[in-house]
Amino acid sequence: MDTIQATFERLRHAGKAALMPYLTMGYPGRDSALSLVPALVEAGADLIELGIPFSDPLADGATIQAASQQALNNGVTLSLCLEQAAALRARGVRAPLVMMGYYNPILQMGVEEFAAQAAAAGVSGLIVPDLPPEEADGLRRAVRQQGIDMIFLVAPTSDDGRLRMVAEYSSGFLYLVSLTGVTGARDHLPPDLESFVTRARQATGLPLAVGFGISSPAQAARVARLADGVIVGSALIKAISTAPDPLKAARDFVAGLRAGMDHPEEL
Repeated sequence: MDTIQATFERLRHAGKAALMPYLTMGYPGRDSALSLVPALVEAGADLIELGIPFSDPLADGATIQAASQQALNNGVTLSLCLEQAAALRARGVRAPLVMMGYYNPILQMGVEEFAAQAAAAGVSGLIVPDLPPEEADGLRRAVRQQGIDMIFLVAPTSDDGRLRMVAEYSSGFLYLVSLTGVTGARDHLPPDLESFVTRARQATGLPLAVGFGISSPAQAARVARLADGVIVGSALIKAISTAPDPLKAARDFVAGLRAGMDHPEEL
């Protein structure tokens, strides 16, 4: 499988930004990720963010909250998410799989056990939005010992000192939250995004990926000009949720983002 670092380096040499769509595992069906993930990679995704459903997803807006609840209703657990990650690897998915989940299920499983199972399943990176870097030493150490990158989020309200500190704790890439608030598609990107990315560049040599609020090829293209990666979640989940054929909708949506990022002059 490809590492996060190798993926960003390959794309940098090609003059491209990484596209990382987000899927809630277990949505819309219990096993949907097994078909959706390969389709997204075929459509142009470079990394995949796999959301572990949780009953109180505090960083997520209404779209992902609803998807998470549906996944829980479908009987999806952390253990099943890890099993499905392993199944994706067995089916030949090489793209980095970045799991995004809240801390309680990981703590319940045990951080060492989770790290071992995640590594065995082929997980490449981990994002835990409700675990600040200052409190993450145990989990960060456990996953790093297994070769898994621990990725932290920084908000546009972070000062330069905070940016440097969070970057020091992170590996793989630094996740820049484009706006204050929860996830969710927005009509416009924030006007201060460019200055935020510039400040982050001055704080770290890690690749920078921007998420929250990106919903269209034009917005993805704008972010791709600024950052090393583009993360899109709620808009993809919404496209899937309203489509008679979720697989086709997901493929078409990601292909549109990829085309916009690679050929912005055609937008």
